[in-house]
Amino acid sequence: MRYLRNVWYQAGWSSELDDGRHLGRTILGTNILMFRDEEGAPRAIVDRCPHRFAPLSAGKVEKGIVTCGYHGLAFDGSGRCVHNPHGRIGAISVGSFPIEDRHQALWIWMGDSQAADPGLIPDLGFIDATPETARITGHLPTGANYQLVVDNIMDLSHADYLHPTTLGGMFTGASTRVDTRGDRIIVEYQASACDPAPAFHSVVPPPLKADVRVEVQWFPAGVMVLAAGANPAGEKRDPGQDSLTLHSITPESDASSHYFYCSTRPFMTDDLALSATIKATLEKAFVAEDKPMLEKQQAQIGVADFWSLKPLLLPIDTGAVQVRRALEKRIEAEKRATVETSGRP
Repeated sequence: MRYLRNVWYQAGWSSELDDGRHLGRTILGTNILMFRDEEGAPRAIVDRCPHRFAPLSAGKVEKGIVTCGYHGLAFDGSGRCVHNPHGRIGAISVGSFPIEDRHQALWIWMGDSQAADPGLIPDLGFIDATPETARITGHLPTGANYQLVVDNIMDLSHADYLHPTTLGGMFTGASTRVDTRGDRIIVEYQASACDPAPAFHSVVPPPLKADVRVEVQWFPAGVMVLAAGANPAGEKRDPGQDSLTLHSITPESDASSHYFYCSTRPFMTDDLALSATIKATLEKAFVAEDKPMLEKQQAQIGVADFWSLKPLLLPIDTGAVQVRRALEKRIEAEKRATVETSGRP
């Protein structure tokens, strides 16, 4: 599997490194150990001791130093060995990766470290602006290729069939528009005087009809922001009342992904009962419905190339296909640049 490497991927939630904890996670097929140094900044190194290849995550982290639990070699946040109880340190080291703590999330750069510009992290300031009581976060390991998971968000028409009791009901009949803005691809759905999905009942309770707008923005390679708003049919829409949800998909391997999500809302932010209801709705949709279907898709595809199977393409696939094509172009451009720089085919 080829990955886009010169881009920021979400590696976890900031809170996963709270209270001195460290975290081992596989990103783009590489085992990574994440922890905080003495100043509290996140660090990411290869999770494999160069001596006997034990996972460093099975050791301990104290004052920003990782000590292998097998033979006691110790490494700092740059990957440099700082203690060898059995002899000289010399040039002993492990690989390290740029990592940033932003928008309550950990972002890792798996490509050329010199190109790792934190300014390229998607602007997810809406997460920081939302009180914790109105933020619902999750991490869902999924046994499917990350592009299948991205397809799932870029084509929301599936919600009418896979999520009929939670998120669906209006997408198939909605007007749809696909747009490109810079490196982003946006899919917009609008439906008028429709029966609102159960997820909108807190703002448009039955039996009222609703005008609904949903927009999904894709940022390379797997970050998507979904804006959703509903109001009683015929009433003026207030975009400032849209709920915003991050869907952040990071490849683990060719056939598995990390699915991070964060749902936020600007209304009823202190209503813990509403947050509990939304949390249950999302878990039903994502965990009990999306995840099993995506994993069954992956089982059907196996190791075959997606396009080699000649998928039937429908109008509803426009956004997802544009994302796949855009990603392929960027991967090819990155590959060419690497070859030109290295001088090797």
